Amino acid sequence: MTATRRPSLVVIWDNLNVHRDRRLRAFIDAQDWITDHYLPPYAPQLNPVEGIWSLLRRRCQANTAFTDPAHLMRTLRQGLRQIQYRPALVDGCLAGTGLRKESP
Repeated sequence: MTATRRPSLVVIWDNLNVHRDRRLRAFIDAQDWITDHYLPPYAPQLNPVEGIWSLLRRRCQANTAFTDPAHLMRTLRQGLRQIQYRPALVDGCLAGTGLRKESP
């Protein structure tokens, strides 16, 4: 009789507080098929999303006093829309990590 092997899962977390929650930690520790790793506290060189946030901070958030949360959200959505239509910016953020974009 052959033992069936459970699929393995490798999870790479950033340091968001919910990723460090004790209940999540207990769940992961109870599963022998999950391996998790944490990125360093600030690792823009490993996370392309950090490049996007950097673009937003320098472009649409710079020198702005937001009047309320809705104003902030509108501004961020507009900034993300501008980035979306300039794929070279997104490619640059990805290239900054050393990661490669592959087609499925």
